[in-house]
Amino acid sequence: MPTAARVIAALCLAALAWLVSEQIKELFEDDKPFGNFNLINTGIALVVGWQVVGSRAGRGMSAAINNGLTGGIMLFLWCSLAHGAIEMFERSMRNRYDGALEALAAMFQLIAENAILVATPLILGTLVVGSALSGLFAEFTAKRAS
Repeated sequence: MPTAARVIAALCLAALAWLVSEQIKELFEDDKPFGNFNLINTGIALVVGWQVVGSRAGRGMSAAINNGLTGGIMLFLWCSLAHGAIEMFERSMRNRYDGALEALAAMFQLIAENAILVATPLILGTLVVGSALSGLFAEFTAKRAS
């Protein structure tokens, strides 16, 4: 059921995902093609905000912060999985792997390598503060809209 809190949570996490995506781009070389990096992250953030943060709004302030942080963690995990899978698929199309299990293992290795690269204080801080604020905005909206 669509609610104002779900919409606000989805939009807040989407804006956060776009901001963090821009910060992540600065960590890589200038010649790295990112393609639809921001759009993929924003799309995932819309779904996570709607399903995770927005659906749990209206349970109090401490729950709102926890819901926002949960949404931020889920956003990070789903985006890491999506981009690891995309990179693995691109490499498999160039016949870099001998089989499906090798490709799957390489995907998780790519996820781990990218997570270590992205785990900078600026990005983690932005993600933590932004996701907590997203939870609070959803909470305020749930209280005002009901």
